[in-house]
Amino acid sequence: MPQGILAVTEQADSALKNISFEVISTGKKLAETTGGPLTAAILGAGVDAMASQAAEYGADRILLADHEGLKDGLADACIQAVAQLVASADPAVVLIGATSLGKDIAARLSARLNAPLAMDCVAVRADGDRIVATRPMYGGKVLADVSLNGSPAIVAIRPRAMEAVAAQGAAGEVETVAVSLDGSTLSLVEKHMETGKIELTEADVVVTGGRGMGGDDFAVVEALAKALGGAVGASRSAVDEGWRPVSDQVGQTGKVVAPNLYIACGVSGAIQHLAGMASSRVVVAINKDPEAPIFSKCDFGIVGDLFDLVPALTAEIEKLKG
Repeated sequence: MPQGILAVTEQADSALKNISFEVISTGKKLAETTGGPLTAAILGAGVDAMASQAAEYGADRILLADHEGLKDGLADACIQAVAQLVASADPAVVLIGATSLGKDIAARLSARLNAPLAMDCVAVRADGDRIVATRPMYGGKVLADVSLNGSPAIVAIRPRAMEAVAAQGAAGEVETVAVSLDGSTLSLVEKHMETGKIELTEADVVVTGGRGMGGDDFAVVEALAKALGGAVGASRSAVDEGWRPVSDQVGQTGKVVAPNLYIACGVSGAIQHLAGMASSRVVVAINKDPEAPIFSKCDFGIVGDLFDLVPALTAEIEKLKG
């Protein structure tokens, strides 16, 4: 009989991502309600050192899928490993981060197992024998409670929607599980990464440029993001113009972010964009159009030319930092 929670983690550069700690912490709370054990799954190559990180956040058991074919984090390989871990652990609930990779894995796993799936959730709880997940709908205008009937119930958690809380005195049992990737057909040909670049969905500060940038010169936005130790985002219009890569896009058709501070520079505030940053704790808008919709959704608004205001703001921040 299925029981317990399986938290599927995600890692990069030999360290678990923040979303992994959020998934494990959410699984811990859910396990305390349902009474089942919490198992964390770590996928990759040479992942032994990450087991202690998972244990710190309350995992009772850590399964290591250590395979050279998992080092690049390709969904084609990861789904095979996850499916085998699910078959081995037989959990009642599978939790995974709603990242680009996590959504891919969750959807494939649901199709393989004919299991219920709730995507991009901001809360999850047990209601008797059922799992109920809360997810935004209609561009974040409403929150819907979705009941998952079937096993395992798969819940993909929105990054930064849940709090990551370290557990006291935790020491999970570690087990290395052999996985077969014989059916994998995809391989990474080339990988482009900017050294030191902060992952958009992991950043505490996001500075986004929109159509108001007027061209491909994001230097002022990049300078402000660097001064604040944050990441650079872009609206869909800026991406469509070719000013920034798709990986920087924030919005309903891009990435959903929830930083402590979100600064929108030259972003009008279309509903599709607001859906991707509505969970930000503090929103600052800079736009020369006083009627821009973004001003109705921000905590602080500045009307003016971003090419004058943003460099001045950057200079003040650097001055304060000494």
